[in-house]
Amino acid sequence: MTAPRIPLNEAERIAALQTLEILDTPPEERFDRLTRLARRLFNVPVALVSLVDTDRQWFKSVDGLSFTQTTRDVSFCGHTILEENLFIVPDTTVDARFHDNPLVTDGPRIRFYAGCPLTMPGGITLGSICLMDTRPRTFSEEDQRSLRDIGQIVIRELVAFELATTDELTRIPNRRAFERIAQHALNICKRSHKPAVLTYFDLDNFKAINDSFGHAEGDRALVEFVTTLRGAVRNTDVIGRLGGDEFAAIFVDTDDIWIAAIWQRIRETLAQNRARNRNPYPIDFSTGTVTYDASRHPTVGHMLEDADRAMYLMKQSRRSRPVTAREAG
Repeated sequence: MTAPRIPLNEAERIAALQTLEILDTPPEERFDRLTRLARRLFNVPVALVSLVDTDRQWFKSVDGLSFTQTTRDVSFCGHTILEENLFIVPDTTVDARFHDNPLVTDGPRIRFYAGCPLTMPGGITLGSICLMDTRPRTFSEEDQRSLRDIGQIVIRELVAFELATTDELTRIPNRRAFERIAQHALNICKRSHKPAVLTYFDLDNFKAINDSFGHAEGDRALVEFVTTLRGAVRNTDVIGRLGGDEFAAIFVDTDDIWIAAIWQRIRETLAQNRARNRNPYPIDFSTGTVTYDASRHPTVGHMLEDADRAMYLMKQSRRSRPVTAREAG
């Protein structure tokens, strides 16, 4: 058996999948109707919408199997996400990559597989819509066109799912998505006794940018800030746009000192960008940082409230360093 290779953009791919917040969600008719259609159209016993996670493939929609995930190392869809076009295995028993795969030798005894990669508009492939049969078969050009057509419909549904949780301008999680992801991170920290830090921040004098240079320039400033922020944090950190010029970030297994250093590095990068591009205004921000305390913060909403108060005090005092929730009272 040959386990699927890891894509070169794996960190970016997993981040996009996690931001989508679709993993482990309940079945939805908009996806289920597509697997039913595929199963009937191609006369196969199994059709799936599969999303490839870090160490598993999880089925958003499954028609014809009794389970909803497998490990990634035995997955056929792990191979599909490496392709730009369809991935087709006419007969697994004569294919060196799959002949001794447990999905072939045991249940569901896959003999035929055809998968269409689900590649989002930004070029990130999240998984596949795939067909499986218990007998070998050919897959004609017309079959391939039909599977690609269904794949495009699945991608449109994923894009719609993404739009509900992603800020359209900055392409980072919106408030609803951020709070859900951050709460999940806090739950993990509580179980594993690891520290977490949340920072609430907004841009200084942002209204003046809009008033003086127009809203298009204000949008450009927001995108530049988020781009700089994303370049400074780790892949495991979560950032989100709460609304307007207000943002938040949550960091696991770190402390206030490390966070303050990040913000200073971001300020330096923004200043360098301004000098290089000769922008007529600075992009700067105020922050409020709070360390997770399970006794004070039963939800991420409580952390946001504390960090917001700390951020407000920083704005009032015009300090150059983040104000902690302890200082905010």
